[in-house]
Amino acid sequence: QVQLEESGGGLVQPGGSLRLSCAASGFPLDYHAIGWFRQAPGKEREGVACISGSTGNTYYPDSVKGRFTTSRDNAKNTVYLQMNNLKPEDTAVYYCAVREHVCNWSPSRYDYWGQGTQVTVSS
Repeated sequence: QVQLEESGGGLVQPGGSLRLSCAASGFPLDYHAIGWFRQAPGKEREGVACISGSTGNTYYPDSVKGRFTTSRDNAKNTVYLQMNNLKPEDTAVYYCAVREHVCNWSPSRYDYWGQGTQVTVSS
């Protein structure tokens, strides 16, 4: 049974950092891509990071490049999203999602999703 569980969200001041975790079960990370997405109220869900299955290559949109980093620990079957220099516009519910092998920025291409974790950036 495939399951994804995010943790690590919270309230942080602008310029601060958070690390989100996505604990995965029911499938091996090294054959699956894990995407990180976020959704703010009234906005569409958007991808913010992805780590591919076999190669472990990572991808980021320009909006977070240089501030967000995703990585994985295959032994723990966990993927991380390190977020630095957070801005108020980063406020959203953050999700991790899984699909086979390669990354894709379309949420509809992902097969399973976690329940999400709230990130609020505010002074």
